Amino acid sequence: MSGCDHGSSMLPPAPTHPSISDSPSSASETATSASSRFLASSVSEESPSHIYDGLTFVRHMVAGGLAGTMEHAAMYPVDTIKTRMQALSHPGQRLHSVSLWQAMNTAIRREGLKGLYKGVGAVIAGAGPAHAFHFAVFEAAKEAMGGNDDDHNPMIAGVAGAAATVVHDGIMCPIDVVKQRLQVVHSPYKGVMDCMSQVMRKDGIFAFYKAYKTTLVMNIPYQLIHFTVYDGAKLLMGPLANGRDADDTLAVQLCAGGLAGGLAAAVTTPLDLVKTRLQTEGVYSATRYGNDLLPTLRHIVKTEGQSALWHGLNARVLFHVPSAALCWGTYETAKTFLQNSSS
Repeated sequence: MSGCDHGSSMLPPAPTHPSISDSPSSASETATSASSRFLASSVSEESPSHIYDGLTFVRHMVAGGLAGTMEHAAMYPVDTIKTRMQALSHPGQRLHSVSLWQAMNTAIRREGLKGLYKGVGAVIAGAGPAHAFHFAVFEAAKEAMGGNDDDHNPMIAGVAGAAATVVHDGIMCPIDVVKQRLQVVHSPYKGVMDCMSQVMRKDGIFAFYKAYKTTLVMNIPYQLIHFTVYDGAKLLMGPLANGRDADDTLAVQLCAGGLAGGLAAAVTTPLDLVKTRLQTEGVYSATRYGNDLLPTLRHIVKTEGQSALWHGLNARVLFHVPSAALCWGTYETAKTFLQNSSS
């Protein structure tokens, strides 16, 4: 997703931005059809006609896989605290009204640093493939819409990012369920395989995709904001690069990535909280929400107040600012390395 990839005047019709009031299925169907077309167009690595921003589809996958692994592994402890702040109170967990640093200190004191890495194995195993397809589909989508032809076009970058997230979430949703169930305080599961086995035996495979529609409704606007802000920020930061091409400076990539990740994370926090509640449903709590976004939102507001929708905001932003910066920096650096190695 190189913000250095330049857009053109060949702008497609403006996408319909999904919101809480929109149908999750209509939002996901639009992005699904787009991502399917882009995947179909990305075939042979050897074909010169399938080069996006100087790399083949497969090489973009390699760069994206490295970026995704770095993003999740580096900031995993903060993500664990965020999950605990958003989930219903479990035994020993009263984090809804404490600060991020208090929550972190309490967790380390009780469980040690190791306790904040529960479930990280599942994330590392899944983040690589998921981000590989995510970045590769993004580049193919942007190329198909003319986003690399002339100048920056943040709107094309945003639409391409929304299309790519459909593929990413299809891979990551089951992994995220396992991760969050292992992250809660006093998790009843012994490890990744035990968690998968118990969830499958108790609730079936559907439980791994219960929050998929909610995840899409959250991540499609998240990616629209993220990619659009990233490309736009790189364009605005150009004059600050001392006459150099801003797209080639790691500092600009890191700053733009952090800004994009933090803003997108903050705006979509209520949807992230709903996702957490659905994915940890039944773990030390008898509360059942059903499967749909809006009824779950209404239930949370009715029983806990509107402020509950913003639980974990600080932790979520703190996670996404550095992780997005690391992700973009790793991705752009890997792209440069692979471009140079293939030349």
